[in-house]
Amino acid sequence: MITTKNELASILEVRSGQPHAILGMHRHKKGKRNGLVVRAFLESVVECSVVKSDKKGEVYPMDRIDDAGFFEVWIPAADFFKYQLRASQKNGESRQFFDPYSFLPTLGDQDIHYFNEGTDRRVYDKLGAHLRTIDGVHGVSFAVWAPNATRVSLVGDFNHWNGSYHPMRSLGQSGLWELFVPGLESGAKYKFEIGRGSGYPHLKTDPYGTYFEAPPHNASIVQDLRAYQWNDADWMERRAAANWNQRPISVYEVHLGSWKRIVEDNNRPLTYREAAHDLAAYVKDMGFTHVEFMPLTEFPFDGSWGYQVTGFFAPTQRHGDPEDFMYLVDILHQEGIGVIMDWVPAHFPTDSFALAQFDGSHLYEHADPRQGFHQDWGTLIFNYGRNEVRAFLVASAIAWLDRYHIDGLRVDAVASMLYLDYSREEGEWIPNQYGGRENLEAIDFIKETNRLVHQQFPGVLMIAEESTAFPGVTRPVEEGGLGFDLKWNMGWMHDMIEYYKKDPVYRRFEHGQLSFGMLYQYSERFTQVFSHDEVVHGKGSMIMKMGAGPMSEKARNLRLLYSLMWFWPGKKTLFMGSEFAQSKEWQYDQSLQWHLLQYIDHEGTQRVVRDLNRVYRDAPALFERDFDPAGFQWINCNDADSSVLSFIRIGHKPSEHYLILANNTPVERKQYRVGVPEAGRYEEIFNSNAKEYGGTGSGNGGLHEAEPTPWDGRSHSLVLVAVPLGLSVLKRVD
Repeated sequence: MITTKNELASILEVRSGQPHAILGMHRHKKGKRNGLVVRAFLESVVECSVVKSDKKGEVYPMDRIDDAGFFEVWIPAADFFKYQLRASQKNGESRQFFDPYSFLPTLGDQDIHYFNEGTDRRVYDKLGAHLRTIDGVHGVSFAVWAPNATRVSLVGDFNHWNGSYHPMRSLGQSGLWELFVPGLESGAKYKFEIGRGSGYPHLKTDPYGTYFEAPPHNASIVQDLRAYQWNDADWMERRAAANWNQRPISVYEVHLGSWKRIVEDNNRPLTYREAAHDLAAYVKDMGFTHVEFMPLTEFPFDGSWGYQVTGFFAPTQRHGDPEDFMYLVDILHQEGIGVIMDWVPAHFPTDSFALAQFDGSHLYEHADPRQGFHQDWGTLIFNYGRNEVRAFLVASAIAWLDRYHIDGLRVDAVASMLYLDYSREEGEWIPNQYGGRENLEAIDFIKETNRLVHQQFPGVLMIAEESTAFPGVTRPVEEGGLGFDLKWNMGWMHDMIEYYKKDPVYRRFEHGQLSFGMLYQYSERFTQVFSHDEVVHGKGSMIMKMGAGPMSEKARNLRLLYSLMWFWPGKKTLFMGSEFAQSKEWQYDQSLQWHLLQYIDHEGTQRVVRDLNRVYRDAPALFERDFDPAGFQWINCNDADSSVLSFIRIGHKPSEHYLILANNTPVERKQYRVGVPEAGRYEEIFNSNAKEYGGTGSGNGGLHEAEPTPWDGRSHSLVLVAVPLGLSVLKRVD
């Protein structure tokens, strides 16, 4: 026997961190004769031979030196040669295959260096599972980061989930483990069996996995992401040249699992392919420019809506495989619709099969719960100061843009990343090195991600859900900001909802809420938003928040609110169902109430949103100067007694100006005088109180000549009808 007892024991007991140093082919002298020794460990195999991979196909029977299935043979040959193993089992079956332990590492020194340095921006092309052809042999390479493990094995449906079969090799001090398995194909299920000292090994899914089995098994699945043929080249070219600051952005926020469901098929959600054409047609008809998907990254718990992610590189299996997801994005692009994805780098769940204590240590998260545990959500917080963790998260962002042609990432819970004391009491957090509350490592990570995304993917949007007044969220990184393109305007959303909740009788006392948002409107590049968070957890649907009147009056309030949002500076984001005034709170496991569209209050609201998008997209003054204070002027924001608000959206010439008049009470004001900037004729182009929307029909039809009567600090004025619970828009006619 050539193999030593220690070598044999390390393989049989699955505790070797360098299985390639024992298994496979190695030089070995027998006396004075040069030769090679080949070793293999194959449980349940009774006979094994080395078969030379040449025309002669010489066969070298191996000795079975342990009943567990350890074989070796000495071959009198001077040079290494390509070979296969021929193994016979007790039942008489025989198979021939290339030896996984005959291949060199698939990761080079440079790959390892950049990974540990945290500067490999596309590390997802190296770690995880990848179909490869090495020396003409097809198979799958596996690589995982587990620096505190004493051994790692690849287990899967191809080796009976037995960690003895495929122990992986440790690549020095890098913390990386690697193995190439010949013959594996797309569809193979796998996990990593990670051991640390004498502790019981843990089964972990692949952090870089691209496809996962459904819970409760959650296995990673080998997937070929190169096969899909994209048909969105025109869109991608246009996107790269787009200046979204001066383009219309109207976003339809979607939870794919509840947008529509197949009730007759056990109330199941749509697949990616089923949703693709239906969703694209609807969004296009409604005039939205983008769809924003609540997280479609893999997650185990339906009730988290996708925000507790376990697969940062994988579309969730709930709706199909990665190629199906590509198809959904592709179809939306072909219809001219951008795709934004919610991305969650702020925290991750404690599920034992995923990132938590990945190699038996606090690898991805902070060890100290004052830094590493999120009290609000019961989740773990990433250690942004660790190079490899930062590289993992940056690579996740880039992978969605690279592999799936995503057009933007809406970064969730940014505030929780920025502050070390977020939702913590005194003594529950650790200050930064300067004694402050800012999470400096997280801030650096955010800046780095935004800078790289904009550098590598021109035209891609980075959007922050950030609820504090942290300065410079949408300022470029080069100018000291965080580098986002847009920020959700949470303050405006809160103020508007609180105002429109009130009975119109009392709104005169809260009139300042309507105009307060303009004090900070240009401090960031905002998108106005009514999101999913406003229609759950007992908050009521959008329509049920509106005032105290009957449903028809609530609907008029809601149409007024949406109209104010669309004509207010900033981009637009609206959660699904809100566009047709769904009456129930949103439920993640139920379809939207599409049947309500048979009623005018709901169909009329849908028509308003459709027409608002049409007017918005056709009017440069409503989007080109969203972030320019010169594009907005108050006419009168102080008429609290009438609860009427008036302002102008200013274009580059008088014929592109838009006069907005909003009456927030059900009282029609027929002789309401409004100041205007110039003489001329004005025409009403939109009225949220129109009959086709479900309103009373009163409005300002025809042309209106401005009178030389000074009003509201203007030289001219119009006498108009301030329509009840409605918003009118008039445009200067040359």
